Amino acid sequence: MRFSNTFLDEIRDRVLISDVIGRRVTWDRRKTNIPRGDYWACCPFHGEKSPSFHCEDRKGRYHCFGCGVTGDHFRFLTELEGLSFPEAVQQIADMAGVPMPVADPMEAKREKERTSLLDVMEMATQFFQDQLQTANGARARAYLRDRGLTGRTIETFRLGYSPDSRNALKEHLAGKGVLKEQIEACGLVVHENVPVSYDRFRDRIMFPILSSREKVIAFGGRAMSPDAPAKYLNSNETELFHKGNVLYNFTRARRASQGPDGAGTIIAVEGYMDVIALNQAGVENAVAPLGTALTENQLDLLWKMTPEPVLCFDGDGAGIRAANRAADLALPHIKPGRTVRFALLPDGKDPDDLVRQDGRAPFDKVLAQARPLADLIWAREAGSGTFETPEARAELEARLRRIVSVIVDEDVRRHYQQSMRERLNGLFQPQFQRGGNQQARGFSRDGNGRSFGGRGGQGRDRAAASTTASDRLMRSAMIKGHQDIPSLRESVLALTIVNHPLLLQDEYDEIAAIDYDSRELQRLWSAVLGIAAAMVGPQLTRERLVEQLEEQGFGALLKGLDQQVRNARLWTATEEAAMEDAREGYRQALALHKRSKALRWHKIELEGAIAEATEDGDGEAIDQLMRALQEVQLEAVRLENQEAIIDGFGVLSGRVKSAAGK
Repeated sequence: MRFSNTFLDEIRDRVLISDVIGRRVTWDRRKTNIPRGDYWACCPFHGEKSPSFHCEDRKGRYHCFGCGVTGDHFRFLTELEGLSFPEAVQQIADMAGVPMPVADPMEAKREKERTSLLDVMEMATQFFQDQLQTANGARARAYLRDRGLTGRTIETFRLGYSPDSRNALKEHLAGKGVLKEQIEACGLVVHENVPVSYDRFRDRIMFPILSSREKVIAFGGRAMSPDAPAKYLNSNETELFHKGNVLYNFTRARRASQGPDGAGTIIAVEGYMDVIALNQAGVENAVAPLGTALTENQLDLLWKMTPEPVLCFDGDGAGIRAANRAADLALPHIKPGRTVRFALLPDGKDPDDLVRQDGRAPFDKVLAQARPLADLIWAREAGSGTFETPEARAELEARLRRIVSVIVDEDVRRHYQQSMRERLNGLFQPQFQRGGNQQARGFSRDGNGRSFGGRGGQGRDRAAASTTASDRLMRSAMIKGHQDIPSLRESVLALTIVNHPLLLQDEYDEIAAIDYDSRELQRLWSAVLGIAAAMVGPQLTRERLVEQLEEQGFGALLKGLDQQVRNARLWTATEEAAMEDAREGYRQALALHKRSKALRWHKIELEGAIAEATEDGDGEAIDQLMRALQEVQLEAVRLENQEAIIDGFGVLSGRVKSAAGK
């Protein structure tokens, strides 16, 4: 049977060509760049020892620089595997999850009709272009000139003008033999609920909208009259045009992004004029949705062109709201090597304004400052509130957890969770430090020499005691994780997993969620989880894990952690420990770590409450709060002196507790 171009394009767009070819070749790790969809392998069509076979997901094509073979999904299957063309189509359709079309005697007729409709759209485009150069188009030409567009740019984008007439286009097409039904099917006239159809576009500057095959499939029109009901008007949905599946300037931007200047980047802006002005300024890799918010299908189109498109929005309130909507749209669909960045323009400016006044340099500066998706999510949730109470902090944490939970890809979701935890720690840590200072200030004298203890000299005594206790706590392992040397307990947690990585398979979720205070361990942990995610089952061994960590520059840190736990005689964390000992020691260390975290937050809350009671002069409340704080500090000291060593260690691992080295 004959397949329509529409069907072939659909299944080809849904399946990456690297997925088709990757079943028959092994990609070269050195030359392949997976995030950019750029793959190299030894050619399957001829024998070779060095990879000269290249395929690009963005282009959907392959080429061998050795033997010269080239083609797409279907040609690869027909030439390498000997499939017939229908068999190749069936295989790609199965991979795409799209049912094969049922033999339909009317389909050939519809395909012919679609081709005819494209011819009608081309006639309409030429009519609008001609009208722009007539006397009727003088105001439109003046408007485009005032917007800074050159004649060459107007010709490149085939801009035109629709006369202020109800019948000009309809009569022009009818005079060329175009049937009324075809004009209506193209959406060029309004014909529903009216006795006589009339031109849809009147007194408007016309922007042709092209398909991926660079055929005109629709129009956008910008009203010349300030009294027009709609400033911008798009074609209605037709056999040719589905608004949510098309991006303005798609093909031209894709071509530009594959060149040396595009560097694989695609920029999504908000309007036609933004795209055209940027193109004239030399930024040719810009696209725009068609008068609506970005859709999921349009986002997929962006990702087919580049793994990290930049979404550019105005810096005003409406632009920021649109950026937030786009962030929520993208978040569930991000994957390793597939995300978005956000560029916010100066308030009150759009891309057209920037490049028209000062050239492309200001716009390039905006792009250079584009922010990752995670930054936008964090800024939105944490940037506009105060989190002085435990309830407010808990609400923020719960909200971030809920937002991140929509990410479908497990690995990306885990890293987002870790990133948000680190940001929360960074946000709340200064409050912890301020809390201690507030407490100290609360028990000092005011400017007139008065004491705020509420009971004469007792306030000063409590102040000295609390400051001493707080200083001791600040020096303890529970607090000093952000300093150069990780706390012993955190070192045990990290090193146990490095030496016994099979524990990750048994209790992955709990282990992956550990929140380290030490920045060095945060970096190490991120690397450990990344390496573990790339290895399956038996591949995840201590030797391979340590080897890759050392390659990433963690050798000195691992050596320091090992010496630290050996000096403390915490043998459950060493590589010599039996798995049963390591697991039990790890669980005890983790329980202590969690309790330590809970004590920290309790202390923060108490210090804040003490500061408030001090300001209110509530001596009775201060007494109660101080007693509670002292209990927390005492328990913190007790925790600091505990070690995660299990009774009987040495029986399973063949070690004795008194050993001091290897």
